[in-house]
Amino acid sequence: MLRKTTTHQPAPGATRRATPWLWLGLGTLVTIIGLVAVLGALAAYLTRPPAETAAETAPTIIRLTAPPVPTATVAVLVLPPTAAPTATPVPTPDVSVAPAEVTAGYYATVVETGGVGVTVRNGPSTANIPVTVAGENSVVQVIEGPTPGGEYQWWRVRLPDGTEGWVAGDFLAPAAAP
Repeated sequence: MLRKTTTHQPAPGATRRATPWLWLGLGTLVTIIGLVAVLGALAAYLTRPPAETAAETAPTIIRLTAPPVPTATVAVLVLPPTAAPTATPVPTPDVSVAPAEVTAGYYATVVETGGVGVTVRNGPSTANIPVTVAGENSVVQVIEGPTPGGEYQWWRVRLPDGTEGWVAGDFLAPAAAP
């Protein structure tokens, strides 16, 4: 027995379905047109000249000025003539003779150190940094003092080599200039 093959025929009154290829083609065409429009707008935006160019903008010059200085006026005061004062010379101390005690402006000898010498420091205290040592019986020039500092009275001295520092007064005795 043979079977009869039937083909489907659309019913009379039914509409025919559109193929999916038609929709796919239309979507691709719309996408391409949209991309071209976006790229065209982007190119137009990127290639346009800037709103302000550097040639049109001039630099702003700011001049700073000081306020005017008032003019000084000189008042002339004429005094009646007087006798010129006579200069009184300041007596120069005689350093060739030792004073009775250690005095600024005179000389002193380093004593009573047991042959070790006295430490010359950078300030009037045993807490200050030692600069050098002035040997026993060396002569130093006393510059200033006395200045209290701890348990000693300190004198600022200048050694023969020009080094300056502070020495405890207990180790100095008055001396004549060398």
